[in-house]
Amino acid sequence: MVTESPEAPRGADPTDAQPGWRASGRDVAIVSVVAVAIVLGAAAVTGFLPTELQRIVFHTPLTIAVLVIGTGWVLYRIARPGR
Repeated sequence: MVTESPEAPRGADPTDAQPGWRASGRDVAIVSVVAVAIVLGAAAVTGFLPTELQRIVFHTPLTIAVLVIGTGWVLYRIARPGR
């Protein structure tokens, strides 16, 4: 027996909330693997830096700045799809 949720109008497909955009499990896995690879790559590159540059990376708000800029870029891309 299938019951419809009270939020969705009769006959509406809840997966069509954002037409043209569907994330599959494969897409999520690819993005996750890429994110982990980037973090591990950054950690490896940081290990090869001279001590003074390592000190800058670890003892300044450089990481926070990178995260804020990266998050802003992602939010901008989400807010303006298809452009």
